[in-house]
This record gives sequence, structure tokens and C-alpha cells, in this order.
Amino acid sequence: METSPTGVGYKVVILVKFTGRAVIAFVLLTMFATCLITLTVVENPILTSGDRQASTTKFSGFTNNEFKKLNTTLQLIEGQYYSDVDREKVIDGAVNGMMDALKDPYSVYMNEQSAGQFASSLEGTYTGIGAEVTMEDNKVTVLSPIKGTPAERAGILPKDVIVSINGEKLDGLKLSEAIDRIRGPKGTKAKIKVRRTGVDALLEFEVIREDISLETVHGQMLDQKIGLIEIRQFSMNTGKRFKEELTKLEQGGMKGLIIDVRNNPGGFVPVVTDIAENFIPSGQVIYQQERRDEKVTKALSRGKGTKKYPIITLINEGSASASEILAGALQDHQIAKLVGVSSFGKGTMQVTYKEEFDDGSLLKMTFAKWLTPKGTWVHKSGIKPDLEVKEPDYYFVARLSQKEELKYDMNNEDVKNLQVMLEGLAYHPGRKDGYFDRKTEQAVRAFQMQSGLPETGYVDDATAQKLEAGIKIRLQDPKYDTQLNKAVEVLREEIR
Repeated sequence: METSPTGVGYKVVILVKFTGRAVIAFVLLTMFATCLITLTVVENPILTSGDRQASTTKFSGFTNNEFKKLNTTLQLIEGQYYSDVDREKVIDGAVNGMMDALKDPYSVYMNEQSAGQFASSLEGTYTGIGAEVTMEDNKVTVLSPIKGTPAERAGILPKDVIVSINGEKLDGLKLSEAIDRIRGPKGTKAKIKVRRTGVDALLEFEVIREDISLETVHGQMLDQKIGLIEIRQFSMNTGKRFKEELTKLEQGGMKGLIIDVRNNPGGFVPVVTDIAENFIPSGQVIYQQERRDEKVTKALSRGKGTKKYPIITLINEGSASASEILAGALQDHQIAKLVGVSSFGKGTMQVTYKEEFDDGSLLKMTFAKWLTPKGTWVHKSGIKPDLEVKEPDYYFVARLSQKEELKYDMNNEDVKNLQVMLEGLAYHPGRKDGYFDRKTEQAVRAFQMQSGLPETGYVDDATAQKLEAGIKIRLQDPKYDTQLNKAVEVLREEIR
């Protein structure tokens, strides 16, 4: 048995980006299936403790009748099916069928090719679009876009549902199959259609696949000696990098710390434990683990303990799995206040089995729930912040379809998105309901005048592109990051 020390399940990575910080207002993604990271082939959050306990109960495997049924089925397919079949695909299909019967999107079988991609993703390198996906209600759903990747630059958002890739619908496919459709060689295009909550029409994005090599930790000193450490995922070197950045900030006289795990899909559990031990004293619980026999074990800190400076952790709907372990531990022990919006809500842990197979394939399977130190199971509900701070509307706005010019007296979804953009850029159309009235027209003229465009009052391709570029700049500018700004404001009050 081989344990995958990650905190993620079946993620997918997509590389697209429109915003510069944690997300996305405009485009789309491609993904993959691996485990724990944000990558092209990824899976959703896999949380494993790394200790990989073997069950003390012995199981018999197939009974004679069960084995006979399977063997007879294979013989009939090979002997009587109207055309030749790929025996390996039939066998893989049988294993996939058993995993599908669990009705658990985080328990999956991977053939040799997918298993290799999975391993690469754990190391933080892969080819794809830069977003993580999971399966929710049989729909391929974005867990989070990876910061700095094409998916994030394009504006892919957590909870976006991927409907089709290059015209091929994903309905009815397994997550691994959907990921295969999304992946492709570096430099190739993926045309992706997405359904977003609150938007009537499908959103369409064109994404260029890239090689993804992630630097998972970024640190900097803000004004008034406030440190900021962003953790983009919990991969193998993340714990070491976090300590390096934390030490650098402390030696620089840091008076308060912000830990940013927004849009962090998860990763290795031992890594998040290692990071938590920087703040949680020895002997205190970091998380709890509950197995099928309802036996609960507690992961205890071996760290040196507390810090003298105040800490805030930033979370959002894209913070999942291992990110939630860290946020939950710091919140329960009152070591850090959480700022942002409720997290994704993935409360299960997975382990991988590879040595049991001789062909390079592997099984990733949920083996336990994880609970916060106080015993809360966050699955599907997420962790609520101590201080809720929502992103502005333009953070979620969709790109303009540009199928037609937008003008007075029109009423549709594109006009609604136009109004959200205008308001976000401080041109105040007076409404955001999708009706193009005279005040909206005035706002468009004012924007065109400031942008050096003909003051027509209607939105053509040139105006649409300028508007989207303006929103992109705003999304990339920390000055407009409402959640980060609130965290800084709170810390400044505490360190006075």
C-alpha cells in the first residue's frame, strides 16, 4: 500500500486567467486529474495522513460465484461481441465500475497513464490549463483556478460547471474521461463552455494549454510590517518554503501575519500539518480523523507553539481540503481570525494504492473523514469566516459575448455584465438588471471618452475589449482586493 500524503481528491487544473489575484472574472479552464494539486491532471482534494493504517479485518475478495460471473462476462465479450475488443480497456472498465458504485467522486481508479500524470501533479508540474475540477452531482465542477495560470487569468471561478470541450459534451463521462478531453499538448487550444450560477447563458472561453510548474508559496512584507504569505497548494516542498518565508518576515520585524489560502485546492496532509505546527503548540489537536468503525484519532502538534503577533487567514469558496484543515485548526484554537467567505467544504481523506497493482495503475480511495479540532465535519458546508467579506460583483462577471453590439433599449445577460463592469470601473450606470437605458448609454459614452474611443454610446468589439481589460487590471491590483484590504485593516487595529 502506498499513501498519498495529500489533502485533495480528484482535481483538475485549468489554465486560464483574467484576474491576477485569486480568481477570475472571465474565462475558462482545462483540467486534469491528479491528486491534490492544481493541475491538468488532478483530482479533487485528497487528504491523507500519511500513516496509512492497514485494516485488521481480513476480506475474502470474490466468492466463487462472483468470480464466475465476472469471468463468464469477459469470456462472452471476447467470444461473442460483434467486433474485436481491447481486453485491457474492458478490465479497466470493470474496475472503474466498482469504484463508480461507491458514488464517491474522490475514489477513483487510474490506469498507468493517468497514474503517471497524477504523480507529476503531486510534484507540482504538469501540462494543462491550470484549474482543479471535481465531480458534483454528476457535473464536472471547478474546484478552483490556480493562481498565475491561464485558467485564473481567463477568469474561471470556483463552482463553474464545465459543459463541453471543443464541442464535445462532458455529460455522462467519468471525471477521468472528462479530464482526458480537457488535456492536450502544450500550445493547443481548448474551447470550453461553462455554466455559471446566476448567469442564464453558457459562457464560452478559449484557453491555450501550457506547461505548469507551480511555485506554491509567495511571501512579502506589506506596509506597517504586516507580512503576507500566500499558499497556492500544499505540494511536497510547500512546508519548507513556508518556513523560509515565515522566517524571513519574522527577521524583518513582522508585527502581524496574513496567510492567504484563497483558491487553494488542498494537497498533502503531512505538509499542512507541518505548516500548522508553526503556530499550534505541542500536544494540541490539528485535526481529527474518523474511520468507518467510527474510531476517531487525533493528529497532535509537535510544534514549538505560539506566535506573539496577530494572524489572519484569508479563505474563499475555492479553499478546499488541506486548506480547510489549516483554516479550521487556526480558527478553533483562536490563533487566527478567518476573513473572506465560506470555504469549499471537502471533509474526506484519500489514500492511494499502487504497489498492489503490477501494471502501473493505482487506486485512490476515501478512507476517512476529517474533523476540525472541535469535532466539526465541514463536508459540503465549508468553514465560515469570523468576518465575512465578499468579493465585488465584477469579480464574478462574465466576458461579453460580442455576438452583437450592445445599445439602447436592449435587455439581456450581456447588458447586465456590461453594467457590472461599468459600475466596477466607477462609471455608475445606475442599474445592473440587464436593461440598456439612457443612463447606461451615458456611462458607456463616459468610458469611451476616457479610453480614447469614439463616443457612440453603444458597445462594439473595441469598447468591449477595453472594458474587459479595465476589469482585468482592477482584479490584478491589490488595491482593489477587498478581502485582503479588510485583513490589513483588522491587523492594523490589533498591532497599534
